Amino acid sequence: MMSDGMKPDTGAERINASGDRLLIPMQQQLRITIDDGYAAFSTCARKLTRDSKDPNLMKNSSNSMDEESALGTTSNAPVPTGRYFDALQGPELEVVEESEQDLLLLPMDKVWPFLLRFPVNSFGIVLGLGSQGILWKSLSSTPAMEEFVHIPKQVNLVLWCATLLAFVAISLTYLLKCFLYFEAVRREFFHPVRINYFFAPCIGGMFLAIGLPDAVGLSLHPSVWCLLMAPLFLLELKIYGQWLSGGDRRLSKVANPSTHLSIVGNFVGAVLGARVGWKEPAMFFWAVGLAHYMVLFVTLYQRLPTNKRLPKDLHPVFFLFVAAPSTASVAWEDITGSFGYVSRIVYFVSLFLLLSLVVRVNLFRGFRFSISWWAYTFPLGAAAIAAIHYYSAVTCTLTRFLVVALSLASVLVVVSIFVTTLACACLYGTLFPNDQAIAITSEQHRKQQQLCKQQA
Repeated sequence: MMSDGMKPDTGAERINASGDRLLIPMQQQLRITIDDGYAAFSTCARKLTRDSKDPNLMKNSSNSMDEESALGTTSNAPVPTGRYFDALQGPELEVVEESEQDLLLLPMDKVWPFLLRFPVNSFGIVLGLGSQGILWKSLSSTPAMEEFVHIPKQVNLVLWCATLLAFVAISLTYLLKCFLYFEAVRREFFHPVRINYFFAPCIGGMFLAIGLPDAVGLSLHPSVWCLLMAPLFLLELKIYGQWLSGGDRRLSKVANPSTHLSIVGNFVGAVLGARVGWKEPAMFFWAVGLAHYMVLFVTLYQRLPTNKRLPKDLHPVFFLFVAAPSTASVAWEDITGSFGYVSRIVYFVSLFLLLSLVVRVNLFRGFRFSISWWAYTFPLGAAAIAAIHYYSAVTCTLTRFLVVALSLASVLVVVSIFVTTLACACLYGTLFPNDQAIAITSEQHRKQQQLCKQQA
């Protein structure tokens, strides 16, 4: 009940520098934490704010902060998994729903700081270049390939150096983001799609180790494998444990094609482990990867009703279906010493999945380019590498055609995406747009709407 002469409460009050009381509209209250330089996501700014806040200012703004807390819109509030599915759309859950545009924690009419716009998906560049380095090393060093193709080993050296440069630059940039904007990194980690890209740094490092050029003159030490597999193994314990125990992050709810990245690391680690002489640990990770790939494969094929965001129309992200079995076939050959029946079985699975996607080429048109497309390059590279190993075991015209076709397709895809990336970065400036996925509110939109109507 309102007394006579009282106006409805349409917002919270705040005192400006001159001492005047200002009325803050409800929509602006949703962004109240980003005043003064995106402090809501800035690690250092939030610490300084806690240490140096004026008690009088805190008292004057207590009403607005109470309402902000009631709305659940503070950036450091945990975001439930279901909230990402409710607020975001697209195969990668990176586009905000229209009904959520006015509730974002960060302003969309401004260009955010670069580190806030730099996503973990950027490690896909390392995966794409690294797979190419391994492909060209296989083309130049496999004895069976020397009969009809002569590839200079310098190509592998150039690609390896480019991969190393990209790996160092992206790693340092993202580490800086972790230091300055840890809240944004935390939101990416709990994002149902982005969390899978946290496996990419370890996988990229293993690509560098496997594709090490002969000209470098270094041999792989088992400690390299331990250094790269330790964080990947710890991350798997957390992710796979959530799949096993159920709950809000059970596999049937969060499974998407990008989840294959959490599986591929096992097979790449098995390849590296076998090549440093540790075949028992390599077999262990191969077995773990195969078990979880089968579960993920069935889950994605069934398209369970709980997995609402698996899109109806295909997208290049579906090529990740090919990456795991292709890498698994090569890993089993390195473990056993021959491209035997097991290697051929999983390779044939990857080949069929690849063909089933290629014949639907019209379904891959009309999608907006993004940096995450780089993660779609290494499945083709993995398929081409597996084809080379298969050709070494079964030499015939058909297997030779597969090597040429897949290698050519892999190179063309990487070159086209590389050129597109340069164009978006240098000419159009659209390579790193505002990352809407990290700016959603933590509470349900319906509840926020009801509260806003009550305040209005």
